[in-house]
Amino acid sequence: MADRYPDTPGAKGPDGTSQDAAEAIAPCVSYLRRIAMRALDGLGEATVLEAVAFAEVARESLQPRFSELRAMGLVEPTGARRRNPSGKGAAVLRLTEKGRAAL
Repeated sequence: MADRYPDTPGAKGPDGTSQDAAEAIAPCVSYLRRIAMRALDGLGEATVLEAVAFAEVARESLQPRFSELRAMGLVEPTGARRRNPSGKGAAVLRLTEKGRAAL
């Protein structure tokens, strides 16, 4: 599955649990990516957790989609960072021109 990333969800670890999760989410990935992109479109720019809160979708479902969108060139970091509720810094993201066109 890793050789098809980011077109298909990625998986980590040799135990199969991650692979099972990637296969289970695969039918929803296009829909979830669109939700992620619409959240960034609505906010202009945001951290992943800000976009997740805006979209009102489970973090576990949406957060990995941002990595996929970055790998696809549809989302990019702005260079800014903001603190998450945990206190850790997070990259601020925005849609690329390619991402805007895809919407």
